[in-house]
Formats: sequence, structure tokens, C-alpha cells
Amino acid sequence: MSPAKKYKRVLLKLSGESLSGSQRHGIDAHALSQITSQIKDAHSKGVQVAIVIGAGNIWRGASDRGEAIDRVTADNMGMLATIINSLALQDALEDTGVPTRVQSAITVTQLAEPYIRRRAIRHLEKGRIVIFAGGTGNPYFTTDSAAALRATEIEADALLKATKVDGVYTDDPVRNKRAKKIKNITYMEAIRKRLRVMDTTALTLCMENRMPIVVFNLGVSGNITRAVQGQNVGTLVSDN
Repeated sequence: MSPAKKYKRVLLKLSGESLSGSQRHGIDAHALSQITSQIKDAHSKGVQVAIVIGAGNIWRGASDRGEAIDRVTADNMGMLATIINSLALQDALEDTGVPTRVQSAITVTQLAEPYIRRRAIRHLEKGRIVIFAGGTGNPYFTTDSAAALRATEIEADALLKATKVDGVYTDDPVRNKRAKKIKNITYMEAIRKRLRVMDTTALTLCMENRMPIVVFNLGVSGNITRAVQGQNVGTLVSDN
């Protein structure tokens, strides 16, 4: 017998880099296929899945802008790059038979629906995956903040953040081999200790709305499904 699912509706936050696979930039077909397979499996368990994806595989906004491009323009470019990734993910999901809609905070009606909260919830209730593109539609906000905002707006049960490591550590586990994994931590502890969970704006928004955050390793096959079923993967960030 399969375990009972813990969450009815989740928002999955993916990094843009997850689509680049072993490459440094762009979209790797193999990586996209692996991620799509995991999302499809989680969705097949009856969980309503919404997604926010970053754009680091194409453009990293503030860090890539250099001297010739100002911050607002660079952030706008980053938001457009999230639309590219969202369309790629939508196409890959629908190719496997999973109905998917892209809603963008930036108006691009020839490519995606505009973001409308009630319509997004209706899509989820009808069994469609909804990908939220274009960030928040405003500069100076990361896709982490967009994920926290959308998760709150659609009344998700949890925000699932897929990363390259298996949870939150006391320090960078790549640089510091003595770093220890944390199984449970409060929002305030994560903010106070400046742990790399999400940016402070995103963490604060989740804290104010009591939105649990599950941080886990996307590289382990089946982890998305385990996360939506409430199994013990990664780190849980909550209010207690």
C-alpha cells in the first residue's frame, strides 16, 4: 500500500541551473527529462502541483549585469528568462501527457496566460500543473520571493525547494566538511543564522503566513514524490 499523501497542494521551487545539467548554461534535454519525470510521478499521486523556476541557467540578473546594464533592466531580463524555462518545462510535461499551464506576471499573451490567482487555483483543482513565470513582475525580488508569494496566494500546504544538497546545513557543506545537516529549524533561526535557505524576504513572507518550507536534494530520484507525501527528506523550516 502506498503511503498517504501529506500535502494536497504544493508549490515546487526549482533553480534555473537544474535545467542545465552538466552544462554551465542553457537547457540540457536529459536534465529536463529527469526533472519532468519526477514531477509527473509526484503529480500522479493526486497532489496539486504549482511550480516556480529560476533563470540562473540563462541570466542571473544583478550578478550578470556588469556596468552597461542597470539593476532594473537586468532583473527584467531575468524575469523574461524564467518565461523561457517555464515554456520548456511546460512542453516537456505535456509531451508526457501532463496538462500544464504557464501563467506569467509579465504580459506575454502569445506565450502564456496572465497571472490570475483564481484561474490558477481552478487549473490546479482540475488536475493541471501550473507554472508561474516572470517572477513577481517587479525588479529587486528573487524567484525565491516569487515562490513564497505564489505559494501563499494559492494557499499551498507547503513550499518545496529543490536544491543541489540534501537539506539545510550549519555551513556550506561543499566548503566546510564539518558542516552538519539540520533536520528541523524555525524561520527566525534561519534568518538569524543567515543560513542559505531562501532570501530574507521570502523567509519572512513564509514566516508571516506560516508556510512550511521543505528543502531537499533534487538530484536524488523520487525525492519530489517523497516530499509531497510527507516523507522525511531534507530539512523542514517551520514555526516550531
